[in-house]
Amino acid sequence: MTEKEKAAKGLLYDANYNDEIIADRQRAKEILFEYNLLHPNKYEEKRELLKRLLGKTGNEFIFTPPFHCDYGYNIEIGENFYANMNLVILDGAKVTIGDNAFIAPNVGIYTAGHPLDEEQRNQGLEYAYPVTIGNSVWIGAGVNILPGVTIGNNVVIGAGSVVTKDVPDNCMVAGNPATIKKRLK
Repeated sequence: MTEKEKAAKGLLYDANYNDEIIADRQRAKEILFEYNLLHPNKYEEKRELLKRLLGKTGNEFIFTPPFHCDYGYNIEIGENFYANMNLVILDGAKVTIGDNAFIAPNVGIYTAGHPLDEEQRNQGLEYAYPVTIGNSVWIGAGVNILPGVTIGNNVVIGAGSVVTKDVPDNCMVAGNPATIKKRLK
């Protein structure tokens, strides 16, 4: 089994010393370097770079630079997507974001984690668990979404929250760890 196959299955994989994985991250860095430095008026060039980078996009999407990710090909976004500046997605596993998602500045979506075992950690091993975000989700400034979390539809996540567990449909969550503060329907 390749390291990429291990990552896709949520197993420990070599994220730091495997040539194929390093090459994939390098490709993403090169595309993002170009993307993040393009003049704001180069709208079509920016869209084309992101279409090359990301696994799937809708027709209408905006990422305000800078944007950073590990691989890009594990990220799928729906229609009417907006991400403000400084979005970081560590996409060792699939990150799926539905339609009408709005992401404020300085948000981190993380699929990657590291073993507690010192030897494994020092070998450069990590795991990646998918993150799924539903439709009509608003993620406030400075939010961190941790590995393996699923966020339902029609959810608002308050600024500065750390989302450690799944979030059901139709609610507002906030805090560290994020908890339900209000039902929206």
